[in-house]
Amino acid sequence: MIAQDSYAQSRTPSDDGMDDDTELLEALADVRHLRNTIIVLREELEGMRFEKDTAVQQAVQGSFDEITQLKSTATSLRDELESLRFEKDAAVQQAVQQSTDEITQLKDTSSSLRQSLESQKFDFEALLQQQKKENVDETSHLEKTIETLRANLEK
Repeated sequence: MIAQDSYAQSRTPSDDGMDDDTELLEALADVRHLRNTIIVLREELEGMRFEKDTAVQQAVQGSFDEITQLKSTATSLRDELESLRFEKDAAVQQAVQQSTDEITQLKDTSSSLRQSLESQKFDFEALLQQQKKENVDETSHLEKTIETLRANLEK
């Protein structure tokens, strides 16, 4: 609107009809030129909008791709962590099982050794009792022999 006012002020009305036609043609040419300028500017603006929209879409797609990749990485890391936790739990379970087996074997060995010791003690006591009985029998037999020999000597 300001440009139109300055244009209008620079023009001076003329008395000549031909000048009016020339001015009219010039005005129409200016209007045509301005319309063409508007069309060009509008096309440039639309092109810039298209480029901006394309850039935004590319940025959004890049962000989406990055988010997808980060989600995939997080999932992969979570799976690996769960796998490591599972392996650790399995190793602990195996160690506990091995300890339990070793304790059971040690208890069995201890029980077997105790039974063997008890059996040997019983056998030793039986042998000791037998030796005592044999000693008593032998002592008794020797005492009888001594009595017999003494009785023979006294006769």
